[in-house]
Amino acid sequence: MLLLLLGIIVLHVAVLVLLFVSTIVSQWIVGNGHATDLWQNCSTSSSGNVHHCYSSSANEWLQSVQATMILSIIFSVLSLFLFFCQLFTLTKGGRFYITGVFQILAGLCVMSAASIYTVRHPEWHLNSDYSYGFAYILAWVAFPLALLSGVVYVILRKRE
Repeated sequence: MLLLLLGIIVLHVAVLVLLFVSTIVSQWIVGNGHATDLWQNCSTSSSGNVHHCYSSSANEWLQSVQATMILSIIFSVLSLFLFFCQLFTLTKGGRFYITGVFQILAGLCVMSAASIYTVRHPEWHLNSDYSYGFAYILAWVAFPLALLSGVVYVILRKRE
């Protein structure tokens, strides 16, 4: 049982790390000496040094992506906190429903953010100069892991 709890916590922390990295790092779109993320657009030299960074546009769709990524982090942190609270207060045989629901909400938020970001850039699919960066891919990897973690929480029962 202890190994199961440790595995669940490691999975949850891995999801949190993926969410933080994908939200903060400036690598959602890369190419032609530019790197773009949710917060800023940067131009880089051929050696990889950053020259100029300026704020991303104030488009409503980008603000919704920013908000849903932040919500996914909040839901995941809250889920981890609730898991530890329920671990000590839940009665024997009880399920971690609240923890699972918040983790599933985190997964749905990151999926919504990545989907909106993908849909709003159809011209980049056709242009071979730009490609999606690793932070964008990490967001998509965090989605199924967060859902898996949430489902495991819902199925999990507390034992003595």
